[in-house]
Amino acid sequence: MRKCIAFHSYKGGTGKTTLAANFAALLAKKGYKVFLLDFDVYSPSLQSYFEIDPKKWINDFLFEKAELEEVLMDLTPLIEGGEGSGKSTGGLWVGFCNAKKEEIFKLEGRSSRLNVFRRFILLRDLLSYQYEADYIIIDTSPGVRYWSINALVVADILLLILKITDLDIAGTRALVTEIYASLTKFGAMCFLLSNRISGYCLPPVLEPSQSLPINEQLTETDMHNFLMNETGMKVLSTFPCYSDIQFRKEFLTVLNQPEHHFAKGFEESGQAVETI
Repeated sequence: MRKCIAFHSYKGGTGKTTLAANFAALLAKKGYKVFLLDFDVYSPSLQSYFEIDPKKWINDFLFEKAELEEVLMDLTPLIEGGEGSGKSTGGLWVGFCNAKKEEIFKLEGRSSRLNVFRRFILLRDLLSYQYEADYIIIDTSPGVRYWSINALVVADILLLILKITDLDIAGTRALVTEIYASLTKFGAMCFLLSNRISGYCLPPVLEPSQSLPINEQLTETDMHNFLMNETGMKVLSTFPCYSDIQFRKEFLTVLNQPEHHFAKGFEESGQAVETI
């Protein structure tokens, strides 16, 4: 049943890493074996999100300086200790990417790219067959860059994150036309996750955008139809903008505050992915 899911976006600041981490935690809480990989190689942040300083990184595996078991950190106790999580047969393992400038330059080195890409495919295959992963979640770099495209290529399901702004919608439309259309021809399934839409953060005096048909009366169905018409992609789920998520440090809300509306939003997308 193994599924490899890549979280991608046209630009940074869409909440991609937060969504990927919560999505991985939710699936682990449901009893699946989940492996979350930070492959935002140009600006990795999962180590900051989990406040962990690994001894070995994904980079070390890619350059044959570490075995896979040295790279993966078992964070299953977070799942078992989450509020209302109960006993779970699943687990969460996370592989972190080194944010040091010299490590980023090494990954970009043209002479080593092919071998590193082969190691990346090996990483996915080992997780799938040796570790018997149910889900492999990849947090990618935004935009169209060498390693973000590679991450998309190895995934079965592509979740494209966007905020409801003119720039995000135009960029997402371009990604769908120039990149995703080719990937779907080879079997990948692509969906949208719209994040930080008008919600609890909307100031009462803020006028709606003149270029987007968005206001407080717009229904979720209207939003889905609008985005589908603009991008040609199906919307898997929408997440309103919550001030306690947006402006304070968020950490695995699906575990720590399972009754929060933000956490509830993952149930819909999680159930959808389970049935794909």
